[in-house]
Amino acid sequence: MSISDPLADMLTRIRNAGKAKHESVDIPGSRLKTALANVMKEQGFIKNYKFIKDNKQGTIRIYLKYEPNDRHVIYGIKRVSKPSRRVYVGGNEIRPVLNGLGISVLSTSRGLLTDRQAAKENIGGEVLCEIW
Repeated sequence: MSISDPLADMLTRIRNAGKAKHESVDIPGSRLKTALANVMKEQGFIKNYKFIKDNKQGTIRIYLKYEPNDRHVIYGIKRVSKPSRRVYVGGNEIRPVLNGLGISVLSTSRGLLTDRQAAKENIGGEVLCEIW
């Protein structure tokens, strides 16, 4: 069965694994998903990630992060730009998520950037997702 939106599938797997209190979650690999996992690690939403090679496309294992009271660090994760409706913003049109408590991830000409990085460099792009 093919997946029409692999990025939304990744976000849903992370959301579901966090609610089920799993230590890690495995996701079919791609360069975009690996870059998104790297942004999530840099911003402190996950502990770590590892790309596991196999004879196919590979697998990304994401190690989830929890607060001391066993609550998942990611309170919400939402896909913004979808295959049916793409959402693009210019460098001066970027708005903060929850007044700066969350981030939005943009696909730009310089790779994946957070909303703060893209606004600082005045680069626009496609808004992939929001995480808070």
